[in-house]
Amino acid sequence: YSQGIAGIARSMPTSAAADRVAEKLGIEMHETPTGWKFFGNLLDAGMATICGEESAGTGSNHVREKDGLWAVLLWLNIIASRKQSVDAIVREHWATYGRNYYTRHDYEEVDAAIAGKLVEDLRAQLPSLVGKTFGDDLQVAYADDFTYHDPVDGSTSAKQGIRIGFTDGSRLVLRLSGTGTVGATLRLYIERYEAADGEHDLETQLALEPLIELADQLAGIKQRTGRNEPSVIT
Repeated sequence: YSQGIAGIARSMPTSAAADRVAEKLGIEMHETPTGWKFFGNLLDAGMATICGEESAGTGSNHVREKDGLWAVLLWLNIIASRKQSVDAIVREHWATYGRNYYTRHDYEEVDAAIAGKLVEDLRAQLPSLVGKTFGDDLQVAYADDFTYHDPVDGSTSAKQGIRIGFTDGSRLVLRLSGTGTVGATLRLYIERYEAADGEHDLETQLALEPLIELADQLAGIKQRTGRNEPSVIT
């Protein structure tokens, strides 16, 4: 990347850790809906150099698709250039930009009608959530259903996932996925930001426990789905 980085892009549910790096380095940051086609427009237009989504797909502007081999080679180059272990690089990143504790909880094969009503009811709550404080310090900064305006072709993609953001940088994201074979899959994304001088060695699920409980309180996932825990945690 001797010519620099034109911009970076991430899907909306993906951790916002990259946003902090982009802001500090003065690099354009694009937040898109889930789906590689949105990255494709940015790559073709020369507006993004590196793209990534929450399902671990990453790529660059050498190809208009995910590239796992490129991701491995990129990390090997970073390790060789910096002569540090992955652990040392990650901890240096946290000490500079802070740590984003992040997890995804999937509830698979949920009755489609139940899942749809759950999302609909949570969507109806959004206008009343802004400004509210939950627990000791979780104050809602914004609550919306993500809409994307493509800067390349001018198209608009609405209802791309419910976002509830907090003043401390934490987030809850809930979206329905159509990739399951039976029923619907509810995907809940939970993220907590810990500043550069904060606690960086907590167990992830423990660090996110207050947000996980709040998500269930707001959406009623356990009560409505009859599930005491997610099908998959990543």
